[in-house]
Amino acid sequence: MKLLTMMKNKKPSLGIKTELGIVDAAALLAAVSGHSIPADLMDIIEGGPQVLEALTEFLQEQDPNIQQYLVSENELEWGPCITEPKKIICVGLNYRRHADETNAPYPEVPILFNKFHNTITANKRDIAVPKVTDKLDYEVELGIVIGKSAKYVSKEDALEYVFGYCTVNDLSARDLQMRTHQWLLGKSCDDFSPVGPYLVTAEEVGDPQNLKIKTLVNGEVRQNSNTSDMIFSCAEIVSYISHHMTLVPGDLILTGTPEGVVLGMPEEQQIYLKPGDVVTVEVEKLGALTNQFVEDNKS
Repeated sequence: MKLLTMMKNKKPSLGIKTELGIVDAAALLAAVSGHSIPADLMDIIEGGPQVLEALTEFLQEQDPNIQQYLVSENELEWGPCITEPKKIICVGLNYRRHADETNAPYPEVPILFNKFHNTITANKRDIAVPKVTDKLDYEVELGIVIGKSAKYVSKEDALEYVFGYCTVNDLSARDLQMRTHQWLLGKSCDDFSPVGPYLVTAEEVGDPQNLKIKTLVNGEVRQNSNTSDMIFSCAEIVSYISHHMTLVPGDLILTGTPEGVVLGMPEEQQIYLKPGDVVTVEVEKLGALTNQFVEDNKS
């Protein structure tokens, strides 16, 4: 199932991408009585497989009525596909060819850092280039959304704790990132984690280690790889993190970026993002996420 967030009256509302188009699921659920299915995306994540199964059956039952609840994709205002992540945990240097292009050794264990909720934004939203950076870079990433509490889980069982996956752009201010040994400052400026357009449930995605992944800047392909190039698989990442902290429903894990970032180019070829640029990041089966960059006019 492909879940999404629509903004209505400045509030997030549940949508579902179907073969017919995008359904205003919150409106449909509100119009039908006698069910206990939540109309909030985070509640659906926390509800687990039982809620997803009930939602699937509900949509099948309401199939004759769905047409009147379809929303034009060109007219809707997108919201983040994960609206209130409990934690945002990122993995650095997790693609072999990305480590190669930056002349970094392959890590022996996952390199973890965190981002905050202020970085979350959505598909089609403008993103202001912070005044404090001259080196804003893109990073297409596969995002993992946890679906049930996970502590000390094995690699073999780890994917059972995944609710679904989404496309993420882990924007990075390289000059701020490299200012100290801690990467946090360069990763946590406002709107540095656009997510979406969809949150796709795990069973629809299947194997997360065989997905095409790419970035386009102003229509030019910059990153073009596959999640099979990961050093640590999604299962290994979930297991590793769960041995150090409890993962809970709604946690978002960014699994690293492949080669092709500006940082990995020869210095004379490095052209960082600037106002006016349009960046699209895409992961196979998860959809394309597009943002335009603008000047930061805040005082």
